[in-house]
Amino acid sequence: MTAHCLCWRRNLRILEAEQGTQEWLDARLGRPSASQFSKLITTAGKPSASADDYISEMIAERITGEREPIFVNEWMQRGTELEPEARATYEFMHGVDVKEVGFILDDSGEFGCSPDGLINDDGGVEFKCPSPKNHIAWSRKGVCPSKHYAQVQGCLYITGREWWDFMSYHPEMKPFVVRVERDEKFINKLADQISLAVEEIKSEVRNLT
Repeated sequence: MTAHCLCWRRNLRILEAEQGTQEWLDARLGRPSASQFSKLITTAGKPSASADDYISEMIAERITGEREPIFVNEWMQRGTELEPEARATYEFMHGVDVKEVGFILDDSGEFGCSPDGLINDDGGVEFKCPSPKNHIAWSRKGVCPSKHYAQVQGCLYITGREWWDFMSYHPEMKPFVVRVERDEKFINKLADQISLAVEEIKSEVRNLT
């Protein structure tokens, strides 16, 4: 297994562009991003069945400079609109300032993450504003949802931080917040899968152009 530096990264390569802007979208083009890491690895640390499709998507983006249309449903749109409210609620609950950032690149510049916020020198936060059913289900289980585990650990890997809060927010219910610590075993497996994906992306771009 490849050895990876998992120490704090205090000099982060942060693109200070508002998330959702054209500059932010361009920075993510053809680069695996933490929000999609579940397409590379399962919560059990195994290669995901969707990895080939995701790698093909990244190859296409690098070659064409275009991305496939993103389907946004009603709940996704509502979640985007509620995020500022969720952030304000989190800041009030914990008495902290959440630093908004754009896109954070890994040292290699080949992949990155778009955290919802950084907290002090050692933490971060991911906000989700799901449907009522999902909010209730996540609250009842009391852990970071498996579908978002790779994203959270990916943010911890790229930023080098020690903890990441996952917050589910619905304006008519009590917020659900759980702190996720670094899972070094999972991070090492994730790092290996990302490395394999990046090398395949670069190789296929060379072969196809």
